[in-house]
Amino acid sequence: MTGFDPVVIVLIAPAFSALLLALLPGYVLTSRLNVLASLVSLVAAFSLFGVERPAPGPYLIVDDLNIVFIALNCFVGFTTSVFSASYIAHELETGKLTPAYLRFYHGMYQAMMFGMNLAFVSNNIGLMWVAVELATLSTVVMVGLYRTHEALEAAWKYFILGSVGIALALFGTILVYMAAQPVIGEGIEAMTWTNLVARADAFDPALLNVAFVFLMLGYGTKVGLAPLHAWLPDAHAEGPTPISAVLSGLLLNVALFAVLRFKMMMAVNTEAIPPGPLMVTLGLVSLIFAAFMLYRRGDIKRLFAYSSIEHMGIIVFAFGMGGPLANFAGLLHMTMHSLTKSAIFFAVGHIAQIKGTQKIADLRGLTESHPALGWALVAGVAAIAGLPPFGVFMSEFLVVTSTFARAPLIAVPLAFGLLIAFGALFLRLTGVAFGKPVGPMGVSHASYAPLYAHLALVLMAGIWLPPPLVTWFQNVAALLG
Repeated sequence: MTGFDPVVIVLIAPAFSALLLALLPGYVLTSRLNVLASLVSLVAAFSLFGVERPAPGPYLIVDDLNIVFIALNCFVGFTTSVFSASYIAHELETGKLTPAYLRFYHGMYQAMMFGMNLAFVSNNIGLMWVAVELATLSTVVMVGLYRTHEALEAAWKYFILGSVGIALALFGTILVYMAAQPVIGEGIEAMTWTNLVARADAFDPALLNVAFVFLMLGYGTKVGLAPLHAWLPDAHAEGPTPISAVLSGLLLNVALFAVLRFKMMMAVNTEAIPPGPLMVTLGLVSLIFAAFMLYRRGDIKRLFAYSSIEHMGIIVFAFGMGGPLANFAGLLHMTMHSLTKSAIFFAVGHIAQIKGTQKIADLRGLTESHPALGWALVAGVAAIAGLPPFGVFMSEFLVVTSTFARAPLIAVPLAFGLLIAFGALFLRLTGVAFGKPVGPMGVSHASYAPLYAHLALVLMAGIWLPPPLVTWFQNVAALLG
């Protein structure tokens, strides 16, 4: 790979920007550079679709699977940087952030983007582990950015539970290396994913079985699967809202991507236990648990944090079921969730700035007091709840119908969890969006463009998917087995 390869630019742009932004003072300059760096990464990511792919190396790879994740990651990273530029300015004006913390925020934002992009393009399972840890540590720092007692407690909980998860994932990675070493030999070659997939049929199946359990639990902690989810609601509630959008829309996908890489390797070894049942079980548990927990939330950001746990459960369930249709549904649902949930958090950010609170009991009548924001929130909740004509409806419909066709008994708790979550979301939405307005009636100072852009894409996906995108997802679904 040469220095002009888009994949290298996807890595260099955020890495260099992180160092530069950590040194530069001033909000206007750093916020614009943050947007510019994210735009450069986005252009490089989308150019990967139109250039000849470089041959996989010992450390980096570009294939059908990771291009989907990279493009989605850079797109949401860019739109969130646009939202963040105007949102964080208000936080600075109100004194919630100081100029020193602001400089730190922009540097960590690009460090996080670098970690996530590196995880996606890693062809080395050890490097992928390091990249996931880098992305995690960057978000830990940003969750505690406000330096309140609650924010620091949330960051500390995220750090502790994330460290436990990443330690389990490291042990699973070491076990994979131990299984590969007798077949491939020592050194980097036994940690290169392309070599592992090509030779996995000769690995010790007992070692692979134990390794995948540790990998699933370790990276599953990062995905936010129950009962490994405890860090996620606090991190969403106490961190800056743009980081909540990135956590739900992007960071959870990074850990999911690592799980899928190892699932593809496991599928090659016919003597190993299929990874699907474990993924299906954790996905169902997460879905049903989060669906009931939605009824007990009094904080709007915590509410949508549990919604993220629910939807990551659906995605992991779909990939666990496997097969062309379920994998296609999982990819589509992952994409729709990232776009929709980040849009919802954009809306929540506007609400928090206008009302000065995140308590659901203090939020009423938004469609009357702030129609543009209130109806955007209604659209976002309708989309994430799975109502037509939004794209989430299409992906959930495919998950449910493919499960009914193959395993009707498993489809019953799946549909039950979806209905429970649906009821909870609309129960909360009714009070927030409708009724007599209460509280401050000011205006939001953040940009509405990212919110509307995401909702437009989700609506378009529910009505019409471009044939090239469908073909691409079908190819990736076939790769996932």
